Amino acid sequence: MEGLASKAVDGPHVKEMNGVLKNMLSEWFCTGFLNLERVTWQSPCEVLQKISDSEAVHPVRNWVDMKRRVGAYRRCYFFSHCAIPGEPLIVLHVALTSDISSSIQAIVKEVPPLETEDTEKITTAIFYSISLTQQGLQGVELGTHLIKRVVKELQKELPQIEAFSTLSPIPGFTKWLVGLLSSQTKDQGRNELFTESEWQEISELTGDPTSNTLKKLLNTNEWVRSEKLTQVLHSPLMRLCAWYLYGEKHRGYALNPVANFHLQNGSVLWRINWMGDSSPRGIGASCGMMVNYRYFLEETASNSALYLASKQVRASEQVLALVAQFQQNSKL
Repeated sequence: MEGLASKAVDGPHVKEMNGVLKNMLSEWFCTGFLNLERVTWQSPCEVLQKISDSEAVHPVRNWVDMKRRVGAYRRCYFFSHCAIPGEPLIVLHVALTSDISSSIQAIVKEVPPLETEDTEKITTAIFYSISLTQQGLQGVELGTHLIKRVVKELQKELPQIEAFSTLSPIPGFTKWLVGLLSSQTKDQGRNELFTESEWQEISELTGDPTSNTLKKLLNTNEWVRSEKLTQVLHSPLMRLCAWYLYGEKHRGYALNPVANFHLQNGSVLWRINWMGDSSPRGIGASCGMMVNYRYFLEETASNSALYLASKQVRASEQVLALVAQFQQNSKL
């Protein structure tokens, strides 16, 4: 019975119905029906609560944390539908900084909220979290439209902003890496993902000539407790992460869903940040790394067209150098 039910769910009629429903939702939630609303500490309590509850990327700890995220040097926007005004559908959090952030802890750190901001210090907008509040709208391109609208809003309010960038998580990297360690181990126990010297140092520190201990340490976040092991893994993990974002594909497009989303929008894979998220959640998902996707506004349309038509990824010199290191030192 379970097998028949599974076939029914995956059947052609169900897939056709899913496509029809997705098209209908896309029409109902097109930009003409959507209102952009900014969240402040003076917003209704129920709106603040919904924003807090729906935060899927960097969970809100308490009301003080929420006040900080909608206060000085921060912006929070959401789309609502004209039929249900004030009801958040998708939420975007922005940090206003003087440079492109490399650490999420610097953005969501526990410090008292500032009451005022010096606009002369603001030159950069960092999109650090985007979350759907209605999971049924997965697949409807709300995120793309929200980023575009927020960029226009920020340009109007703060015309001195020179750079627009994300500080994005890399979900799935650790899982992908552990999978490679399981499948790529040689008979001698050394994995082809590392150079001879790297693997020798790793084996000495883990006390295991096979990859079993390293996999366990990666799965449990225990590797970051060893300063020496963290230093040894720095270079190989950076190049492996660069390849994961740049070279690993699904139907020709980026395998990582966050990368695929921003590349479709026309961004540039700009910088990989070591220990960009040192929280247990960040270590577990991506070995602590985060990535910046830069939005060069005059190039986003051409970048998007190039990616969608030719599946070409625009990347910075840092990322391309790491990819070259991967191709030289690692094998899949």
